[in-house]
Amino acid sequence: MMKNATKNAAFACAALLLAAACGEKQEAAAPADASYQETLMEQLLDAQPGDVIEIPEGRFAFDRSLSLTVDGVTIRGAGMDKSVLSFAGQVAGAEGLLVTASDFTIEDLAIEDTKGDALKISEGENIVIRRVRTEWTGEPKTENGAYGIYPVQVKNLLMEESVAIGASDAGLYIGQSQNVVIRNNRAEYNVAGIEIENTFDADVYGNVATNNTGGILVFNMPNLKQPGARTRVYNNEIYENNTKNFGLEGTAVASVPAGSGVVVNANDNVEIFDNNIRDNKTANVIVASIFSSGISTDGMEDDFDPYPNGIYVYGNSFEGGGNNPDGLDLQALKVAVAGPMGLLPDVLWDGYVDPALAGPQDVLCVQNGEAKVLNVDGPNGNKNPKIADNGAHDCAFEKLPAVELTGPLAGK
Repeated sequence: MMKNATKNAAFACAALLLAAACGEKQEAAAPADASYQETLMEQLLDAQPGDVIEIPEGRFAFDRSLSLTVDGVTIRGAGMDKSVLSFAGQVAGAEGLLVTASDFTIEDLAIEDTKGDALKISEGENIVIRRVRTEWTGEPKTENGAYGIYPVQVKNLLMEESVAIGASDAGLYIGQSQNVVIRNNRAEYNVAGIEIENTFDADVYGNVATNNTGGILVFNMPNLKQPGARTRVYNNEIYENNTKNFGLEGTAVASVPAGSGVVVNANDNVEIFDNNIRDNKTANVIVASIFSSGISTDGMEDDFDPYPNGIYVYGNSFEGGGNNPDGLDLQALKVAVAGPMGLLPDVLWDGYVDPALAGPQDVLCVQNGEAKVLNVDGPNGNKNPKIADNGAHDCAFEKLPAVELTGPLAGK
């Protein structure tokens, strides 16, 4: 199982065609050419369905946002390290590229140093994002744009072999969407590496998430257009996500502790299996309700479900982790349950149970060898945290079916 996860992640790393070895910073970039900006802006404005806009090899400077509103267009570069759109001098616009269209493909290019989000795709169907790199080239900091690749309210999405580095919220974010496949990507030095939020039916596999604050997040947040459920996180490499949280205060990810591997918050029917999850200093897996998210529940709609239900953890390779949790409260928790030299267990659960459910086995099932579950007793102010008895979470949920892309993306 560990060999399979490692093999898949190694393939993903090789497929990204990074100029340097995986995880290493690239050499200093050449100066950007500003003369191409008007050309590309005109191509996007004049685009017709069926057009392919070719981005030539080179490094090009932009000082304002780009946008596309026409269905059926492809934007194609010469490679994620060959066709580079640099927004380091951006003075206008909220994104690098904003797309509000369906049947859209973007591939083989990079978007760097945008003022806000790098690539945002809103309300489209049949979207393909392939071998796109988004990056803030300096150190991780709050002033970086929030999202790298940011499809929201889309249906039928394939994101593959892409890279996100340095986002102050999420590198690869999929929100309020349906029918999603996220595979063979790399997310590094973001607050959240990959985040699935308020989305139905997502498969997240073959990815590498490392050096983020949290590796892969599956969240439900209140007061959005739709909830989410049914996410499978499998065959990923999720390791050493120990970067200090640099998210903007008040955002959902700002409360994610550094050293988090996979975090599930208030989401339902989530499977976490066959991953290689290691050396995340707080915990390899965290399962929590909205009450532990740091988000205010004031004004939360009455029909929002704040509890995680149907979380199934099985068949993962866990190694290391839990040795140096983030923050005084978690440090004290470690000492209380494991002693100064001990480790927090692989799975942390905040202990909240929907009163409509029978009990903890409706919330969390763990069939993962020697992996233990720590109930931190959140409903009682963490007064009595304890490692669950053997068998307390030894249960199983019905496994989710694979996500099948439809229409023009069927079979991909």
